[in-house]
Amino acid sequence: MAHPKRRQSKTRTRKRRTHDNAVAPTLAVCPNCGAYYVYHHVCPTCGYYRGKVAVVKEEVAE
Repeated sequence: MAHPKRRQSKTRTRKRRTHDNAVAPTLAVCPNCGAYYVYHHVCPTCGYYRGKVAVVKEEVAE
C-alpha cells in the first residue's frame, strides 16, 4: 500500500483543491408560469416539462 514519504505542505494541498468547489445549478425561467426551475427538470410550481404537463400538481387549500 502506498505511503507518503514526506508530508504535503498546506500550500500544495490548497493548490490541488482550488477546483473542488460546489457549483450553483443553472436556472431557467418556466415559459408556462414564469417561475425558476433547474434545467432538465420538471417545474416544481406548475409541473410542466418542455411545454407539456409532466406532473399533475394539486392545488393546496389554505
